[in-house]
Amino acid sequence: MDFGSIFSNTAVYLFSPVTLAYALAATGLAVHFGYAGLLNFGMAAFMALGGYGYAISVLTFGAAWWVGMLIGLAGGALFAILLGIPTLRLRADYLAIATIAAGEIVRLLFTTQLFDEWTNSADGLAQYNGGFRDANPFPVGTYGFGPWTYTANDLWNRVFGLIVLVLAILLVWALMRSPWGRVLKGIREDEDAVRSLGKNVFAYKMQALIVGGVIGAAGGIVFVLPSAVVPSSYTTSLTFFLWTILLLGGAATVLGPTLGAVLFWLVFAFLANLLPQMAQNGYLPMSDSQAATLVNVFIGIALMLLVIFRPQGILGDKREMTFVK
Repeated sequence: MDFGSIFSNTAVYLFSPVTLAYALAATGLAVHFGYAGLLNFGMAAFMALGGYGYAISVLTFGAAWWVGMLIGLAGGALFAILLGIPTLRLRADYLAIATIAAGEIVRLLFTTQLFDEWTNSADGLAQYNGGFRDANPFPVGTYGFGPWTYTANDLWNRVFGLIVLVLAILLVWALMRSPWGRVLKGIREDEDAVRSLGKNVFAYKMQALIVGGVIGAAGGIVFVLPSAVVPSSYTTSLTFFLWTILLLGGAATVLGPTLGAVLFWLVFAFLANLLPQMAQNGYLPMSDSQAATLVNVFIGIALMLLVIFRPQGILGDKREMTFVK
């Protein structure tokens, strides 16, 4: 087996737009679930709205790249409001079911022919990054070494994504150290007790949903910077990957989602490269395509084991575990 290519293809995900985008979306999910106790299974919708909001603003309305990104973030905030008004009074599994349905509704709206003029339906959108690439501060050339060798545009995508991720982490860190964050943690543990103290629990939940949704939309924007917006990318598997990342790093931690995203994609890429080669070399009694599907099986098993044996995650504290009410 070619372990050189296996490790090289795996190392690429240490600093990739996909890893950065998932880290951002998982950070938003940490605000929802880790700190506010909201069982949101519709984060894929926030990412889709961020990516489509950016792409449609540039392609259809000729907006500047940074204006398009702001519109994408505003789309995440607006969706949080529309989603939160009828659902935030639901608890636990009812909220989860509602948010799964909302995520699927958004994805299907982008695939329907009704909005083909703006979304290009199932084919998605491309060629909207011209303005963003024109703002690239790096001269044309090749940067980095080994598996981390990038063109100027590739480096700009990653540096921009890293800047957005750092800003999101700092925002969450500051918010959770504030009185607002302490009320949010109280709602997570016992919202009835917080309500008895005169706090408007619904308003705090709505604010948390908006903050996390905007961060998720930012993840959606970073996700589509390298190439195109394709609706098939926003299936429920994306949301479950985010939950795996969140639980792996630590739901009620600031840096946990980033650590979880890096570890998740390194393991995912390693298995996705290793298992097909093992099948090709006769170490597994199956075809290489069948071996590739085993990756998702292992991810599912890992998620089950995390929930059973380490629900607080790698960076989580058992004294600050989140409970589904």
